[in-house]
Amino acid sequence: MSMKRMMLVSALAVILGGTGLVPSVNAAVSVTDVKAVQRYPWNGLVDIDYTVVCDDANADVYVFPEGTDNDTGARLQMRTLTGEGANGTVKAGTHRMTWNAAKDMPNYHTPSFSVKMTAIRGVAPFIVIDLSGGADAASYPVRFSAAGPDLTSDTCRTTELWLRLILPGTFTMGSPSTELGRQSRGETQHSVTISKPFYMAVFETTQKQWQLVTGGTPSRYRGDTRPVDAVFDTDIRGSYVGANWPSHGQVDADSFLGKVRARTSLNLDLPTEAQWEYACRAGTTTALNNGKDLGNTDQDAAMAEVGRYSYNMSDGMGGYSSYHTKVGSYAPNAWGLYDMHGNVAEHCLDWYQDNLGSSNVTDPIGPVSGSWRVTRGGTWHEGAECCRSAYRCNDYGPGLSGFRLACSAGQ
Repeated sequence: MSMKRMMLVSALAVILGGTGLVPSVNAAVSVTDVKAVQRYPWNGLVDIDYTVVCDDANADVYVFPEGTDNDTGARLQMRTLTGEGANGTVKAGTHRMTWNAAKDMPNYHTPSFSVKMTAIRGVAPFIVIDLSGGADAASYPVRFSAAGPDLTSDTCRTTELWLRLILPGTFTMGSPSTELGRQSRGETQHSVTISKPFYMAVFETTQKQWQLVTGGTPSRYRGDTRPVDAVFDTDIRGSYVGANWPSHGQVDADSFLGKVRARTSLNLDLPTEAQWEYACRAGTTTALNNGKDLGNTDQDAAMAEVGRYSYNMSDGMGGYSSYHTKVGSYAPNAWGLYDMHGNVAEHCLDWYQDNLGSSNVTDPIGPVSGSWRVTRGGTWHEGAECCRSAYRCNDYGPGLSGFRLACSAGQ
């Protein structure tokens, strides 16, 4: 990385509102004067200076930096952030955080780097649901966290359920005609706007989490930290009122979601298909969310980085050398979500339809009825082409289907 001063990027400010567990937002907030500058002499560290402007000087503000390699357009995984605002709130004023680029990306060495800084007030980056009370608990305690899950412990994969805040934005849904493995139907590119913030589960729901909520264990390939693998949308939402999306968002009381909603007062649900792809891509436009396209539709090294699929089942990642494996075993995307590619296919809210259309849309919710809900992400049983960000399927058999949860950020 040269001595050249890194690019300055205009900041984006988002004001979020709501009631209930998510605090209301009353102060206007913005970020100005964002500067990303490498240390000299180069030691692998990048300092990010920024100024928070807020009409309430005492307001607690969360900031979200997002790095981009401007040569390739790839979003960078900035996991090793320290300093002011990295793991907590800041107030109005000038602050500095530091990124350990050499640790996150050892081979990254370019001056063509920029940072976009987003500021929000009143909405924490993470929701944490404590499931340790089990199936007989009257309630599941809910807390908000500025710092992400501790991946060295399996608590975040078993007795706790972690969801990360996803900010609104516009993205291109679908795949370009040149993408290797592209389906002839259902992947027409079109612009989609996600107008409201939402939370998305960091991991696929695990077998232990399912067992703690329901008292049962439906999975074929057992392991507490492995994703639950033999559930249908009717198990998750119910087959009575829960089957009536999108006419309403209610779920059956005896379903997984019915039990979690009753014990948390959170309006948890499956993500819509658009929310899922938006969260999966995390700003990327490539076949995979690590910023890479496929070189082969079956066995592909880029796919092996981000998830369990049919050609890396014997790698032992996560402690398992067959079928799916422990959630969070492969590289996350730039927004800190794991296993969006492979492991198990993930149920979404939308009923499956062949053609998503080509018009620009906002917060799409799919057709009014259908036979199967769409599943996304591909599975451990398939080749790389079926694990792409844009890949869509209308049904998977038992042993291949799981899910991750989503939640409105302003309820």
